[in-house]
Amino acid sequence: MPDLVCLGEPMIEFNRQPAGPDRRVHWLEGHGGDTSNCAIAAARQGARAGYVTAIGADPFGDSLMRLWTEEGVDASAVIRRADAPTGLYFVTHSARGHEFTFARAGSAASRMTAAEIPEAYIAAAKIFETSAISQAIGAGAGEAVLHAMALAKKHGVAVAYDTNLRLRLWPVERARPAIEEACRHADVVFTSDEEANTLWGLAEVGAVADQVLRWGPSAVIVKRGGEGALAATPQRRSSIPGHRVNALDATGAGDTFAGAFLARRLAGDDVFDAARYANAAAALKTLDYGAVRPIPRPGAVRALLRGT
Repeated sequence: MPDLVCLGEPMIEFNRQPAGPDRRVHWLEGHGGDTSNCAIAAARQGARAGYVTAIGADPFGDSLMRLWTEEGVDASAVIRRADAPTGLYFVTHSARGHEFTFARAGSAASRMTAAEIPEAYIAAAKIFETSAISQAIGAGAGEAVLHAMALAKKHGVAVAYDTNLRLRLWPVERARPAIEEACRHADVVFTSDEEANTLWGLAEVGAVADQVLRWGPSAVIVKRGGEGALAATPQRRSSIPGHRVNALDATGAGDTFAGAFLARRLAGDDVFDAARYANAAAALKTLDYGAVRPIPRPGAVRALLRGT
């Protein structure tokens, strides 16, 4: 059984590439979805990871099942639906960074319910991970997320939660109380400086850590993009500097951070060593296009940490 179980919506990704000499638009097909990316990143670092979701009984769903098999992510708890599709998204790039366009309304994952959450599968894990996106994709899915978090706590499974805020899915007025409730169920919270500023009007990362720790988590990671991250517990905090890399595509970098962090925690690292490792993994992920393909493996991460 997996040590890390992630829950959410996997998606098929179409990532727009720089135009070639023929000036035609080219799209790189791949895979995405924040919690699926997290599970794959953890598996690439050596963790035993599994996934809970629903996908369509369609070719895109078949593609995701092949992906998890290839990546060593257990998909035995994945539901296949004949009456709902697998979600899609498109990534474009500009001076503003990467931007997303989604085709996920009515997707199989958005129709998940609390009754479909596999209690025994979660109970056998050491860490359960989910995100605000998983809450936002549908009313039933939101209830399923909180139910799964409660089941994890019931069975003594640590809960990791990512505040991944997507205002196209829900307005901040709805997102804020839902995210705060989830933070109160979590042992580890991943957020970012930009998300925290939007959610709570906090521009200073130390203030973000203070706010989230008051809700009960034992660790908070505030991601700062290319500037690094802040790792904080009630007893200690550490600012982790960013790595200077030739970043091409930040899609999935935060998910890579989360997966690498959780893998290293399962391997025995403390919060701060795990965060330093995850920060390097996230930097390396940005070196190529796509959410999954560039996720690094331990050799490359260790090399970056050594400065080689």
